[in-house]
Amino acid sequence: MLTIGELASYAGVTVRAVRHYHAKGLLPEPERDHSGYRRYDAGAVIELIRIRTLAEAGVPLARVRELLRADEEEFAAAVADIDKRLRAEIRQRQRHREQIARLAAGDSLVLPPEVVEYLDRLRALGIDERIVQVERDGWILLAAHSPQRVPEWMARKREQIADPRLIALYRTLGQALAGTADDPRLVELADELAAYITRLADEKGEDYVDDTDIEPPLVTLMDRLAFDTVPPARRLIELLRKRGWTGWTKLERVDTTRGAAGVRREDTTVRRSGHRQ
Repeated sequence: MLTIGELASYAGVTVRAVRHYHAKGLLPEPERDHSGYRRYDAGAVIELIRIRTLAEAGVPLARVRELLRADEEEFAAAVADIDKRLRAEIRQRQRHREQIARLAAGDSLVLPPEVVEYLDRLRALGIDERIVQVERDGWILLAAHSPQRVPEWMARKREQIADPRLIALYRTLGQALAGTADDPRLVELADELAAYITRLADEKGEDYVDDTDIEPPLVTLMDRLAFDTVPPARRLIELLRKRGWTGWTKLERVDTTRGAAGVRREDTTVRRSGHRQ
């Protein structure tokens, strides 16, 4: 016969756990012997091991009591059900681990791999981090809103950044956006940007320039995000409008002969995260 300490040792639990199981009615308390001690037999050890095993598997103690009283068939079915639940929890925890691991990767936490690759390519090309940040934030909104269209948009983006003229504009833009809204470089940049967009439309057609159809509320949201991130961008768009184009997220050709209200036709969004091509 075993003391409570010996019972706990054989079953691999603490004395406190044994007493807790007594209190919950899971393990019967034996009568005290003539010396006033409770003595446990081998059956108590086996029962305690079963309780410990179920509890360690995450089975609620209320369910443990039910399983201990079940017949062989009921017990097997219940264990199968518990195993199914545990496997689902393992899969969920694995997903959580993958998400946590992506925290260290920065952009990849909230962006598809092809977008992360694109942003890394911009950095490798020496594009100012302000522009990369605007791109990244815009892509976060787009990927959340229209994830199915990301591959289509990214194919166009990879083609666009293969153009050395665009990369040169990006670099000039990075320098201009580092200043203030009255930076004279913005005027020169607006000239270069308007010429590039017009040439692109002439060479490849305006359908090529108009490479997306983002909904107006999302366009407005993304524009504001870009202007908040790099305030000189708003001034750049004002200058660009005088040169025949307007818009940040969604570029549109403007009929400058009819004044500010004369939009001739919508031709472009050169990009989803708000960048002019």
